Amino acid sequence: MSEAVTSLQTQHNTTHIFRSKLPDIPLPSNLPLHTYCFLKLPEIPHRPCLIASARTYTYADTYLASRKVAAGMSRLGIQKGDVVMILLCNSPEFVFTFMAASMLGAVATTANPSFTPAEISKQLAVSNAKLVVTLSAHVHKLNQHAHRHFFKVATVDYPPENCVSFPEGEESEVPEVEISAEDAVAMPFSSGTTGLAKGVVLTHKSLVTGVAQQMEGENPHVYLKEEDVVLCVLPLFHIFSMHSVMMCALRAGSAILLIEKFEMRAMLEAIERHRVTVAIMVPPLVVALAKNKAVEEYDLSSIRMVMSGAAPLGQQAEEALRNRLPNAIVGQGYGMTEGGPVLAMCLGFAKYPFPTKSGSCGTVIRNAELKVIHLQTSFPLPRNHPGEICIRGQQIMKGYLNDEKATAATIDADGWLHTGDIGYVDDDDEIFLVDRAKELIKFKAFQVPPAELEDLLMSHPSIADAAVVPQNDDAAGEVPVAFVVSYDLTEEAVKDFIAKRVVFYKRLHKVYFVQSIPKSHTGKILRRELRAKLARIIHNT
Repeated sequence: MSEAVTSLQTQHNTTHIFRSKLPDIPLPSNLPLHTYCFLKLPEIPHRPCLIASARTYTYADTYLASRKVAAGMSRLGIQKGDVVMILLCNSPEFVFTFMAASMLGAVATTANPSFTPAEISKQLAVSNAKLVVTLSAHVHKLNQHAHRHFFKVATVDYPPENCVSFPEGEESEVPEVEISAEDAVAMPFSSGTTGLAKGVVLTHKSLVTGVAQQMEGENPHVYLKEEDVVLCVLPLFHIFSMHSVMMCALRAGSAILLIEKFEMRAMLEAIERHRVTVAIMVPPLVVALAKNKAVEEYDLSSIRMVMSGAAPLGQQAEEALRNRLPNAIVGQGYGMTEGGPVLAMCLGFAKYPFPTKSGSCGTVIRNAELKVIHLQTSFPLPRNHPGEICIRGQQIMKGYLNDEKATAATIDADGWLHTGDIGYVDDDDEIFLVDRAKELIKFKAFQVPPAELEDLLMSHPSIADAAVVPQNDDAAGEVPVAFVVSYDLTEEAVKDFIAKRVVFYKRLHKVYFVQSIPKSHTGKILRRELRAKLARIIHNT
């Protein structure tokens, strides 16, 4: 142990645990997620809930539609504990299906419709889904998995052969189900701090707690009002949008503007037409809003809040958007699927806001604890000392599905979830991220696990060894590049091999052929050396 570390440990021999500036609140006890999200229904039945291109659904409409879908899914045999895969873009049917699953005590696992058949097949196999709700255009992607286990396919449009229509029944047919707070309700997939994607088991308790931490109390951490129109352009299959848009807006009684597919001008027109007040975004969208000249052609003065998340937002981009939208509070949050999912949030979003700093991802959420630990010794660090961020609270995941080893590697014996992110807490309780210890590549808001791409590369008969590392990219944040040991392949051949097997954001942007992959004596890829090699290559070109 170094002298500096010893000095710190001696000087700070008590545990450094950081808590929110906001007081803790009584948490809802034993409420199912759907019940909690619709608590305001009796007060606002006729207010708009879901604004879609074809129709606007009131809160009463949305609740009734969810109940009817629950009845229809029950007719199809879906029972408590069964898994339902939602393979849809942003749409009312996504919300109905998710809430219906909750009503039945079932578990919703969400998947990107852009996934390849192989990627969907893996998630189906791990989750053991009994029903897939999707569009007819995606049914062909399910065929290669049909022989693995039996599941039904329901399409929201005209059902192809061997599929059924979007499930609907009579509200009176919804079975009475006893749901415990510890029962699973959602299972998004995440790569954690390393490795292949795993099912993240989120319970009614963890998600209700996560929403309450944001929305409840005399001074809500994120102050949404019934009059707000919340932009939902980020995909609902991603935990950020699923939680911070769908669940939080429903609990607040706000309207949700569903944008099925991002297109800049279409989004700007929708913001102007529907007078969007709250925009939930990711850094590339923030940069586009700050720089794109088309923005000047639209009236965006209705926006009062821009929340960025899913990846760190640079200080310059944050300030540039603040200059372009002077009426809006611009800030960011910090989360992780396994964290339930929000760990920290800008206090400028509170009902009675606190001053915040550009570049900060906010302060730790209420009813939770956060600490920063030394990377070598794991003992807690004081303010202004970077280390790995850990979070503890009722909102964190129950664990990874059927993977005790990975769960134990992420949540320690004392209940602390280790994020793999490097950051520090400053003198004003604000959290700043400085690096990532984890190996994940972040392409915009999407996770790209190097291990998955390396696995695919190694399946090629002409590749002897391979490693994947991130390369910085102005538009995407990071893109995956590969170092490959092969003597008879071209770069295009390697890129094409991967492109046919993965979703667009996992495609390789560059391939470098090398004699060998640097590894430790235990066989672990020395990614730091490869990143340094990549930096030299870029510098010399």
